[in-house]
Amino acid sequence: MTVEPSLVPDPAPPVFDAVARAVAAGRVLVVVPAFNEEESLGSTIASIRRFLPGVRIAVISDCSTDGTSRVAAASGADVVDLPCNLGYGGAVQAGFKYALALGCEFVIQMDGDGQHDPVSAAALLDPVVRGEADVAIGSRFTGTANYPIPLPRRMGMALFGSIVTFVTRRRFSDPTSGYQAMNERVMRFFARDNYPSDFPDADTIILLVLAGFRVREIPVVMQARTAGTSMHSNLKALYYVSKMLLSILMVLLRRKVLRMPVEKSS
Repeated sequence: MTVEPSLVPDPAPPVFDAVARAVAAGRVLVVVPAFNEEESLGSTIASIRRFLPGVRIAVISDCSTDGTSRVAAASGADVVDLPCNLGYGGAVQAGFKYALALGCEFVIQMDGDGQHDPVSAAALLDPVVRGEADVAIGSRFTGTANYPIPLPRRMGMALFGSIVTFVTRRRFSDPTSGYQAMNERVMRFFARDNYPSDFPDADTIILLVLAGFRVREIPVVMQARTAGTSMHSNLKALYYVSKMLLSILMVLLRRKVLRMPVEKSS
């Protein structure tokens, strides 16, 4: 007998028990850097809670001038209001410091514009929680990008992907992805002076690999942003390329002094 396709049940979604236990124990913090994201932030937080029930969320408002902090607080997230604009990297680093102050062992880094689909959050965090990786980077190219990526941006991604692959001797397909999960050792490493203030992308991947951390790419789903513009758009793209090339050079020049943080004494 032939079964109609419409009657075939969908496969059960994967169950990430280690992630669920870590979330329930309060060991996970979702860090959302945000600058004037009031239009998209509420739905982003609601979506995170849907796919990671009970997870603690911290919105790092980078001196926003709109209702970002108000929306975050109304959605039940922790709110860290920065007194001055630090840039994307500075806001993320503040999130790492906040997570360490709370005693969290794992962080998922997500943007507030809706591009990082929380449907992939558990899969991204899973290898980190299970100790198989120190950092997991979400890749839209081994996963799914549900929006058109302009050709110049694709070319830039390919360029930096090639540089990272050449330097690390490991293939990285999505070096500009800010959708990441990491453990406490990496947070401590980045909470020091090892994190750029504006564009933490290809340079931080090289930094992590040269410092001895285990970095893995995980397929994720990314959507079109629901509000705002990319920090890689327009004239910012030219600045980004030159700044990133210089930053990568600086990482290579200081490679001999890179060290992983020492484990905390019990």
